[in-house]
Amino acid sequence: MLTYTLRRLLIAIPTLLFISLIIFLLLDLAPGDPMSQMPLTVSPEVKQKMREALGLGQPIHIRYALWLNQFFFIEPMHVFDNLFGTQIAGGAQRIISWQTRSPVADIIAQRIPQTLWVVGLAYVVGVAIALPIGIISAYRQYSWFDQIGTFVSMIGFSVPTFFTGVVLIIIFAVNLQWFPSIYNTTHKVTDWDSFLFQLRQMAMPVTVLALYNASQISRFMRASMLDNLRQDYVRTARAKGLRERVVVLSHVLRNSMIPVVTVIALGVPTIFGGAIITEQVFKVNGLGQLLITAIHANDLPMVQTLTFIFAILIVLFNLVADILYGILDPRIRYD
Repeated sequence: MLTYTLRRLLIAIPTLLFISLIIFLLLDLAPGDPMSQMPLTVSPEVKQKMREALGLGQPIHIRYALWLNQFFFIEPMHVFDNLFGTQIAGGAQRIISWQTRSPVADIIAQRIPQTLWVVGLAYVVGVAIALPIGIISAYRQYSWFDQIGTFVSMIGFSVPTFFTGVVLIIIFAVNLQWFPSIYNTTHKVTDWDSFLFQLRQMAMPVTVLALYNASQISRFMRASMLDNLRQDYVRTARAKGLRERVVVLSHVLRNSMIPVVTVIALGVPTIFGGAIITEQVFKVNGLGQLLITAIHANDLPMVQTLTFIFAILIVLFNLVADILYGILDPRIRYD
């Protein structure tokens, strides 16, 4: 298992380097001028000097190498200094946002809690709902529970989140006035009342995203369970006199989770970057909203860093899914 994990880690390194190169080249060669928002009274000579101050006057391979050095070494050292009060990074140049003139890592760190509060919680709720629904639907195939679960799953998976979000806002925020329609990102939980307000403003975005995630995962769970319930080893386990709960939960569920963990693991990166539309609908000031703002402002350092972080998360959780494969099914361990 250790050899298998190390092999997958070694494959991930060149994969990430190749992705970083593609992201850097695509964004660097894309049309757009960071000086386009400057007033017309600023002369071209001054704009050219400002471009050179941003590092745009250097060759592209030099800028790429500098960005990699900042991303993999300088920024982690600054994070370490902030956490433990050390001075390892010294005065090394950080990745600076063209839009805010602040370090990109600091801005991302400010937005992560908002994303985790809403999108992360929605994913956890969605997985917690999807697994039992998928298991029961498969075990009681064509029952009323299965029919209702299938109908709700198809609705949740087919209807886009921006539509369900607007519907919930109209019903529960505008007509019933139970929940606020806009997420207040400056709200701080200090007492019981503020905690209740936090729950109220999280209710609608969490519901929208949890419904979408649960619909997808429950379908995979149901299909995988149905496939395993018809296998010979299940009939053998029942013929040996094992209790039905042991057969389903210990034998069928373990094998059925192998394809489902892939869906769950690969869905985790969407917590940070895949809920852009929902964050826009409910005005959640998270990473998705930050990426949209950076794209509009042509803030290349911010877009490059955010996009590469999303790519790292996808590769990382793909690795986690492979390791879980090996734990759930030892035959997959290549060592």
